[in-house]
Amino acid sequence: MITITKKEEVVLNQVEIFNPEYPDGVPIKFLKDELGFHEYDLVQILNTLSEKNLVEFNGSSVKLTISDKEINAVKSKKDVEKIELNIKEKESYNLIKELVDDKNLVSKYTLEGHLLYGDLKLSNFKMYHIILSLENKNLLKPIKKEDGDYYLLVE
Repeated sequence: MITITKKEEVVLNQVEIFNPEYPDGVPIKFLKDELGFHEYDLVQILNTLSEKNLVEFNGSSVKLTISDKEINAVKSKKDVEKIELNIKEKESYNLIKELVDDKNLVSKYTLEGHLLYGDLKLSNFKMYHIILSLENKNLLKPIKKEDGDYYLLVE
């Protein structure tokens, strides 16, 4: 599922409507006039939609690329980040389940390494945010042992 904002949904719907009329791409000038958005805002929205592989945007025109992708529209970018973080939290929690030993312990450095360089490829900020969030939800607990720092998976 791809999560977008309401404004992004409006632009995407407009591109969908005019896509058949413009097989080489809907001109950005036409979208700007039709939607009444400031050009800067429209370009930002189109770049975001392009990053999410919903459209192809070359700076002057935009083509629709979506194909049966489930799209969820929310009110703001903050809501988009929140939903994406929740998805990453679930993926991280499942990864932690795989990493823990028989005592539900995982080395701090092993966990951080897997979150940063494994399949999830989180940034430092997101990794620490997710770990902190899991700690706040009492799903993960930091433990100090003689041989180093660990996390306890609380189930």
